Amino acid sequence: MRNVGVEETSQIQRDDMEEVSDELEDIRRLPPWTKQLTIRGIVASILIGIIYSVIVMKLNLTTGLVPNLNVSAALLAFVFIRTWTKLIQKAGIVSAPFTRQENTIIQTCAVACYSIAVGGGFGSYLLGLNKKTYKQAGVDTAGNPPGSYKEPGIGWMTGFLFVVSFVGLLALVPLRKIMVIDYKLTYPSGTATAVLINGFHTPKGDKMAKKQVQGFMKFFSISFLWGFFQWFYSGGEQCGFSNFPTFGLKAWKQSFYFDFSMTYIGAGMICSHLVNLSLLLGAVLSWGIMWPLISDKKGDWFPETLQESSMKSLNGYKVFVSIALLLGDGLYNFLKILLFTCQSMYGKMKKRNPRTFPADKNQHHDDLQQNEVFVRESIPLWVACVGYLFLSVISIIVIPLVFPELKWYFVVVAYVLAPSLSFCNAYGAGLTDMNMAYNYGKVALFVLAALSGKDSGVVAGLVGCGVIKSIVSISSDLMHDFKTGHLTLTSPRSMLLSQAIGTAIGCVVAPLTFFLFYKAFDVGNPSGEYKAPYALIYRNMAILGVEGFSALPDHCLQLCYGFFGFAILANLVRDVSPKMVGKWVPLPMAMAVPFLVGAYFAIDMCVGSLIVFVWHKLNSKKAEQMVPAVASGLICGDGLWILPSSILALAKLHPPICMNFLASKSA
Repeated sequence: MRNVGVEETSQIQRDDMEEVSDELEDIRRLPPWTKQLTIRGIVASILIGIIYSVIVMKLNLTTGLVPNLNVSAALLAFVFIRTWTKLIQKAGIVSAPFTRQENTIIQTCAVACYSIAVGGGFGSYLLGLNKKTYKQAGVDTAGNPPGSYKEPGIGWMTGFLFVVSFVGLLALVPLRKIMVIDYKLTYPSGTATAVLINGFHTPKGDKMAKKQVQGFMKFFSISFLWGFFQWFYSGGEQCGFSNFPTFGLKAWKQSFYFDFSMTYIGAGMICSHLVNLSLLLGAVLSWGIMWPLISDKKGDWFPETLQESSMKSLNGYKVFVSIALLLGDGLYNFLKILLFTCQSMYGKMKKRNPRTFPADKNQHHDDLQQNEVFVRESIPLWVACVGYLFLSVISIIVIPLVFPELKWYFVVVAYVLAPSLSFCNAYGAGLTDMNMAYNYGKVALFVLAALSGKDSGVVAGLVGCGVIKSIVSISSDLMHDFKTGHLTLTSPRSMLLSQAIGTAIGCVVAPLTFFLFYKAFDVGNPSGEYKAPYALIYRNMAILGVEGFSALPDHCLQLCYGFFGFAILANLVRDVSPKMVGKWVPLPMAMAVPFLVGAYFAIDMCVGSLIVFVWHKLNSKKAEQMVPAVASGLICGDGLWILPSSILALAKLHPPICMNFLASKSA
C-alpha cells in the first residue's frame, strides 16, 4: 500500500512537472508584442469602435445612461475575426490563427475608441457650452453671463480631445506592476472580460461562442429590421411606435409609455435588476407624483407667465433636484472609496516588503506565468515620464488658446494633481469596479467656477471638469485593460499601443458621430427624443458654483436638501444592512436620470429586466450564456439603423406616414 502511495505521489509530481514545462512552452510560443497587433485586428477595432460610438452617442444624447459594453465588444471582436478567417479560408487563402492575445488587443482598441464618445463630454460638459443650453439655463440668470457659450465645432472638439485624452494614458503607466501584480487589485470588469476571452479560445468555449454568435446575428437582424419598419410611421413630431400610449393618453402625457426601443430593452438586459427598478422608482416619484403637484403650484411657487422650460419654473425643480441626488450619491461614494482606498493601502504598507507577499511563495503556476509575461515586456519609465511632461506642456499652451476663460495656471495645477487623483481613482476602481472620474470632474467644476468669477466661471468650470475627468477616467480604463492583458498573457506594450491607437481613432470618430446627430436631429430639445439632459445639468452646476443657492427657484433648496440627504441615507442603509435587505435599496444615481428625462426609457429597461428574469426561471444555464449575446444584438441592430436614418434625415427624406394617437370625441 505504501509503495502504491509513493508511486501515486511520484506520478502527481511528474504530471506537475509536465504541466509547468507545458506552461513554459506556452510562454515561448506566445507571439511577440509586435505580432499581437495585426492589420485585420485594427480594421475590426475601427469597425466595432464606429458602431459602438454611434450607439453610446445615442444613449448619451437621449438619457445620458450608458451601460458597460466591454463584454459585448469582446464578443463582437470574436464574431468579426471568426467571420473574416472563414471567408478567407473559403477563398483558399491561409490566414494566421486567431489568438486570445489578438482578441484582447481588438477589444482594448475598440473600447478605447468608443470610450471617447462615452466620456468626451458630448452629452454633458462640452454640449453644456453651446448656445441652446445657454438659453435654456436662462439668458437673464445671474452667473450665466452673455456670451458665455461656444458652439460645437469639429475642429476645436477634435483638438481638445487629443490634448486631454493622451495625457491620461501615461499618468499611471509606471505604477502598473504595483497595482496589478503587487497589490493584486481585481478590477472586476477587466477580469470578467479576460474570463470571457479565455473561454472563447478553448474547445468547449468555441462551441459556446458559436451559439452566442448565432444568437447575436439573429437578434441583430430583428432589431435592425424593426428600426427600419418603425421609420415609415414616424413622419412628424410625436409620431410612430416610439410614442405609443401603452397605458393611456393621460399616462402618455406624463411620459409613462413603452416606446419599443430595442436599444433600451438590450441595455435593460445588461444592467442589473436593481438599476432598472431604481430607474422606475425615480420615474414614478418624479413624473407620477412630484411634477404634477409642483405644476399645480404655478402662480404660488413661480409666476404663471414663465415658460415651463425656464429655470425659475418647473424645469428648474427638475434640474436642481436631479443635481441634488447626483451630488449626494457622488459625495457618499467618493468618500467611501477614498476611505476604503486609504485603509487598503495602509494595510499593504504595514507589510515590510510590499513587493513580495508571503502568498507569492505558493503562487499557482498560472499566476507565475501571467506575472512573467506582464513584467517581461515592460514599458520604459522614461517614455511614460517624458511623454506625460511633453503632452502636459502642449495642453497648457493649447487649452487656454481655445478657452481663454480657463487660465493657464489652473491647467498647470490640474496636471500636477492629475497623477495623484488618477492613482486614487484607479485604486478604488480596482477594489470596487466603480470609476469615480465624473465625481472628480464635478469637484473641479465647482472649484474652478467659484475661483474664476462671474464672467468666466461657467466656461472655466465646464472645461476644467472635462480636463480632470478625461485624465482620471482614461488612466483607470487603462488599468482595467492591463488587468485583462495580464490574465490573457497579452504584452503590456501591445496593450498600451492599442489603447493609444483606439484613443486616436476615437478623437476623430466621436466628434464626427456627434455631428451626425447634431445636424440630423434636434439635439437638446427638452420635448424631443434627444434631450441631452446632462448638458443642462452640468451648466447649472457651474452656475451654482458661481452664484451659490441664489440660482435656485422658490422652495427648491428645501427639496434639494431632502433629496441630497436621501441619497446619502440610501447608500448608508445599503452598506450597513444585511445583504438580503441592502440589495433592495434603490440607487440614487439611477433614480436621478428619469427626473429630467422621463419615464419611458425606464419602462423599456424594466422590460429587458423582465425578459432576463423569466429566461433565468425557465433555463438558467442557457440564459447565463445567451443574455449578453442577445442584448448586444438588440443594441447593435438598433444602433446601426441610426446611420441610414441619419443620412435620410440629412438628405431631407422624411418618413411617408405619421402614426399618431388622439382621444376619441366621446372622451
